[in-house]
Amino acid sequence: MNQHRSPTIRRRRLGVELRRHREEAGVTIDVVAERLGCSTSKVSRIETGHTSASPSDVQHILDIYGVDESIKAELVQIAREARQKGWWHPYSTVLASAYVGLETAARSIRAYEQHVVPGLLQSEEYAIALIRGAQLDDEREIEQRVRVRMQRQALLIQDDPIDLRVVLDEAVLSRPVGGELVMLDQLKKLIEVARLPNVTLQILPFAAGAHAGMDGSFVILEFEEEGDADVVFIDNATGGLFLEKAEELSKYVSIFDIVRASALPPEESIEMIETLVEEPLWKSKRRVSGST
Repeated sequence: MNQHRSPTIRRRRLGVELRRHREEAGVTIDVVAERLGCSTSKVSRIETGHTSASPSDVQHILDIYGVDESIKAELVQIAREARQKGWWHPYSTVLASAYVGLETAARSIRAYEQHVVPGLLQSEEYAIALIRGAQLDDEREIEQRVRVRMQRQALLIQDDPIDLRVVLDEAVLSRPVGGELVMLDQLKKLIEVARLPNVTLQILPFAAGAHAGMDGSFVILEFEEEGDADVVFIDNATGGLFLEKAEELSKYVSIFDIVRASALPPEESIEMIETLVEEPLWKSKRRVSGST
């Protein structure tokens, strides 16, 4: 498979195509389930990309719809690709959603983050501190979560690297996750990564005041193939929310563009981080909290 064709995105693509052909054929999910000898929920989950379908099931489904042999052969092949194991499969027990599989398949990512450094930009020690801060005390699970996070970062330096555009709220730079040394190391990593030709990093300063992204952090995943619809991901403690409707995507693209326009330009953002390495915000004499 192409490095951007993860099993997750192939499963999603297959589901979209199967649903389209079913609707064109005027067949209900109940009829498909009866012919396959399975539950309607299984057919529904196949169509939404939440579960994989065997190549034989796909062939049987497409026989019901009466599609052309060439189309059938293409979708059966996609079904085979969708059943392959992604590099993240050994860590599936610590992954709460399909996000990593979709991220692997994306050609570009746009992200706005209010509170923490995004996983693709985290140092290992910052990631450990962040995960422990979420009250996770299982050392094996912490190790696996961090390992996945570090492996994801290969997307930035592979032969065909992903295009990453990130806007960080100044608050992200103000909270010393893991303590001073860990956070200073994280700031230096941000400077290093921001200089990659495929990465654009901007800081949204406190001085910007109220802005379009105040409702929360989000990620926009864009895919290369025409049949793979872009998606918005909003992270949360239970695995996150995926938004796929055109109007939802358009809304978040607009929000990102507005937030990016309000942020410091990339070079000024790097200069700001460099200044913070020398004079961290959390050590400012002007602070009013009791933090150190």
